[in-house]
Amino acid sequence: METKDCIISEKLPRHIAVIMDGNGRWAKQRGRERVFGHQNGVNAVRQVTEACAELGVEYLTLYTFSTENWNRPKEEIDALMSMLVSTIANEEKTLLDNGVRLECIGDLSAISQDTRKALEGCMERTRKGSRMTLILALNYSSRWEITKTIKTIAARAAKGELAPEEITQDYISANLETASYPDPDLLIRTSGEYRLSNYLLWQLAYTELYFTNTLWPDFTKEELYKAIVDYQGRERRFGKTSEQLKK
Repeated sequence: METKDCIISEKLPRHIAVIMDGNGRWAKQRGRERVFGHQNGVNAVRQVTEACAELGVEYLTLYTFSTENWNRPKEEIDALMSMLVSTIANEEKTLLDNGVRLECIGDLSAISQDTRKALEGCMERTRKGSRMTLILALNYSSRWEITKTIKTIAARAAKGELAPEEITQDYISANLETASYPDPDLLIRTSGEYRLSNYLLWQLAYTELYFTNTLWPDFTKEELYKAIVDYQGRERRFGKTSEQLKK
């Protein structure tokens, strides 16, 4: 039996988040520059997006560029932004044909005008997609997001628009970048690293974590199926006991 056949459609994760790691190491293993790894990582993005849409996953969030990534060499950053623009142009028809809506979370004000224009155009043209939502976390980090949210809430409280007792977990969630999406059910991180790298820290409170040694450019549909099968073999208790779940 193939791995895909082992997936139980009734137990699909509604939202999958991915930390796409290992492009640089993949390129280094081949004696190439890091950018070569990023270029080949685009194919993995395509495969995972297609597989999620085919299976019926509703939301897919990809950690595309973190606020800390600005510390990388300028030539690598420039290449990443240029690649993002070209990838959007090349993949837009596929998104439209497959009913995939593109959205972004993060501080887009800090990225180049050309990149922002390409993103905003694609988001507008795909906004009617209803099969799946593809979310790019771009110039994003959880500490940035939570700090921004705290400032927003504090400003409302200072104006007398908000009482302390009104600041609940639900209220905080409703003011985060991800307010429109359910929390991820499954987080996948590639390349053998075991950390969250400042990614969706509030939202991952009860998310199942899956780590694989596979470098991102080598992450195929088959690798995604393995992650989902592993996820479906777990018991999600959300603080309850196994006995409570059986009642």
